[in-house]
Amino acid sequence: MSETLEKPAAGQSAEVLYEVEGGVATITLNRPDRMNAISGPMLMGLGELLLKANADPKVRVVILTGAGRAFCVGLDLVDATRGSGIGSSAQQQNVSVNLDLRNTPPTILFNLDKPTICALNGAAAGYGLDTALGCDIRIMGESAKLAAAFVKRGVVPESGGTWLLPRLVGWSKAAELIFTGRTLSAADSLALGLASEVVPDAELMARARAVAGEIAANAPLAVQSAKRLMRMGMEETFNDHVHHVYLQFLQLIRTQDFKEGMTSFLEKRPADFHGR
Repeated sequence: MSETLEKPAAGQSAEVLYEVEGGVATITLNRPDRMNAISGPMLMGLGELLLKANADPKVRVVILTGAGRAFCVGLDLVDATRGSGIGSSAQQQNVSVNLDLRNTPPTILFNLDKPTICALNGAAAGYGLDTALGCDIRIMGESAKLAAAFVKRGVVPESGGTWLLPRLVGWSKAAELIFTGRTLSAADSLALGLASEVVPDAELMARARAVAGEIAANAPLAVQSAKRLMRMGMEETFNDHVHHVYLQFLQLIRTQDFKEGMTSFLEKRPADFHGR
């Protein structure tokens, strides 16, 4: 049974679903009729639920996925061309006055302490691609695709792609993907290291939950510290970084989880970590 299941209010349909089970929060983009194109309410809901998962001590891992046949095909261009939604003229005027990216999903996702797994159930394009790249681990269904189609729509990767892609695949390959707007199959993505693994579509969520469960079984404070250090290490010199690692290490060896890790190893039994 799930520990938590967010349900929409009466008469409403939730565009982002949230469920917690076994220390794993699953956040599902839920506009399958629009291939999970991002709307304003969805953008706000996604940010709020990412923060909620990060703050919940019961949550050790976050899985992000989509309902239906796509993960997310980007911003909702239909709403935008109708004069409503993200990218419309009215929204552009509001953004130009009230621009604040600190609490938007890409920034929240980057700064999240909890490990994140993107279970790519279908196409990820535009904003959807940037969101997938912002996760720590990507597992793709064999029919899923990644499309850096920004320049084909007259824009740039607006949600982290220009920062993430060069670091993930190198400058030359990132330039090729962004400048051409090319679409990658799951096999292409795996070959480039953009996916950790590719599995049959029907096995995607089971595999994502298995990986999440493996992570959740470890000491959560150590896992979160490791993620923070990896993030810091992307911008630090080696000498500065090892200093920060040592400070984290000193804190961790004072925890009950450290004692449990050592004791369980000596007693040859699975560890029972509580994040303390």
